[in-house]
Amino acid sequence: MPQTGGALRVGVYPGTFDPITLGHADIIRRGSKLVDQLIIGVTTNLSKNPMFTPEERIAMVEREVAAMGIANARVVGFNALLMKFAEKQNASVIVRGLRAVADFEYEYQMAGMNQQLNPRIETVFLMADVSLQPIASKLVKEIAVFGGDIGKFVSPAVREDVVARIALTGFQGDY
Repeated sequence: MPQTGGALRVGVYPGTFDPITLGHADIIRRGSKLVDQLIIGVTTNLSKNPMFTPEERIAMVEREVAAMGIANARVVGFNALLMKFAEKQNASVIVRGLRAVADFEYEYQMAGMNQQLNPRIETVFLMADVSLQPIASKLVKEIAVFGGDIGKFVSPAVREDVVARIALTGFQGDY
């Protein structure tokens, strides 16, 4: 819940967002209600074989956030340790979305490590909306590469971006 008076409560929602899905949008919408300012940190993660460049992902997330009308969210690219990035943003909260038990195990371990790095920054977990739980960017890309319809998982604009990228580059990922 946002603070009344005093310092702003800043939260960071980090991710690769390759591409941004309806699940991400749900966490952004809900996470923005918990803080005065939500920084959506778009990270470089080459190990995930990204379809889009960091600059393209930042622009895509900015467009989606604007379309959602979320005034207290800002998109920032980063290529650093999450806690260093969060400190630089003056964040007191890391927002993470959970889809399933497997997510929880990984995120719980990461939250513990992050707490060791900076105990002043709390991690807050938001459960994904039940209808959005199965959505993962990796699966969205795989479905698109093999000609499936991803319209149930991403916005129409993101769907166009993904389809155009596959047509332009023949992106195949690691499938």
